[in-house]
Amino acid sequence: MRTVKVGLIGLGTVGGGVAEIFGKHADDFRRRAGVDVDIVRYADRSEQRFADLDLPADRTTTDAFEVVNDPDIDVVIELIGGTGVARDVVLQALRNGKSVVTANKALLATHGEEVMEAAEATGVDIRFEASVGGGIPIIEPLKHALTSNEIERVLGIVNGTTNYMLTRMGEDGLDYDTALAEAQAKGFAEADPTADVDGLDAAAKIAILSSIAFNSRVVISQVFAEGIRDLAPQDVEYADEMGYAIKLLAIANRTLEGIDVRVHPTMIPKAHPLASVNGVYNAIYVVGDAVGDTMFFGEGAGSLPAASAVVGDVIEVARRLQIDCAPLVGCTCTEQLSVRDMADLRTGYYVRLHVTDRPGVLAAVAKVFGDHGVSLAAVIQKRADEVTGAEIVYVTHIAREADVRAALDEIAELDVVSAVASMIRVEEL
Repeated sequence: MRTVKVGLIGLGTVGGGVAEIFGKHADDFRRRAGVDVDIVRYADRSEQRFADLDLPADRTTTDAFEVVNDPDIDVVIELIGGTGVARDVVLQALRNGKSVVTANKALLATHGEEVMEAAEATGVDIRFEASVGGGIPIIEPLKHALTSNEIERVLGIVNGTTNYMLTRMGEDGLDYDTALAEAQAKGFAEADPTADVDGLDAAAKIAILSSIAFNSRVVISQVFAEGIRDLAPQDVEYADEMGYAIKLLAIANRTLEGIDVRVHPTMIPKAHPLASVNGVYNAIYVVGDAVGDTMFFGEGAGSLPAASAVVGDVIEVARRLQIDCAPLVGCTCTEQLSVRDMADLRTGYYVRLHVTDRPGVLAAVAKVFGDHGVSLAAVIQKRADEVTGAEIVYVTHIAREADVRAALDEIAELDVVSAVASMIRVEEL
């Protein structure tokens, strides 16, 4: 049995989990998977992490490129993150003929084509199961088990931080700021939560998923992203009353006009399986023309769940090296589908307005919607108080995004409207 030598770069939360799993299960991998994997080099900027993980000094370095350029190493695990040093590390490793396993969603969603081409040029593997969904298997199922399908839709809850916050807002009526502070106190949210709460983390993940699902390159800059900062407890409450749950969804659809890809708060029927995914859990829903509807569910983040996906990739690479087999599936982006403009989206909309509490308001607002071709499915007056006036909720039939936005711009200028408090897209799924 050949020993596959691995270099691990980045010993943060996930990297520490990878070291822990190999420390516990290396013998099991030899017996069950038929591979002998040895992490022979560890790299991190912090020497303290070497001590914390009780790593042998002769295997550690603060220079990542000592690992990348070590001729004895077969596989490099990159867990630095970001698109700076990590990009240089990954590309140099691939050019040196080393397979790479990474969890770096930002790198793949931004420079995926460059990375894939570098791997193909030297005939090595690039694997990234942990980049989406943490420990949830989704990349390999899309590339292998579901390859007989034309994937029609991929959507899901792919950010545990925002899902935890929305769960707390829904179950206990917390406002955004309180839910965020609680998530930070529990370690679910970073001190700077921008990537999570503004939908950027989810946008990177759906760029990767849609590229694989539709075999056409999608980068993060093409993904419309809207976060949860403006959601209020009453939006969650009213959605519940109408039979919906609000989730931050990452959505990608194959359409006749191209790929519809976006991230935003979404009202979905409470009967849909995604509506019951709560807390820090993730779920990814895939619709194929042959398999129908499938859902992948589990812990989307954390040290050991993400490390589980990384280790699984390493074992698969080691199996290939053991039998001297070429990579089974490289880049699959063989089509060139356009990404649709968000203005052309057609879906339902929930709109909450603060208005003057007097006759004629409903008619004035309805007229503007009608002038822009937006048909109303429901109008509900919720309450009135001295501060905000009356609060009215409108739910539209399926309408074009550009028409709804134009209507709301005009409605905001009406003298009977004090604020367009919120607008949430509604997906009947």
